[in-house]
Amino acid sequence: MDRRRDNFKRLAASRTNEVLRRLKILGNCANRSHYDYTEEEVARIFSEIDKRARQARAKFTFPSETGEEFRI
Repeated sequence: MDRRRDNFKRLAASRTNEVLRRLKILGNCANRSHYDYTEEEVARIFSEIDKRARQARAKFTFPSETGEEFRI
């Protein structure tokens, strides 16, 4: 069990740092002296990033710990 936890911690830290590094690099595109973009393009970029972040976070949700099943 410790090996699985250690693997998670190692990979999660590495992958999180990579995402943060890439976001910082994306931020460089904000330099208007080098790039031309519209507010709509920026909104589309961050809308997609937000969507993908929500999808990734949803994978980490834990089932109800009450043990109750959903019923209609």
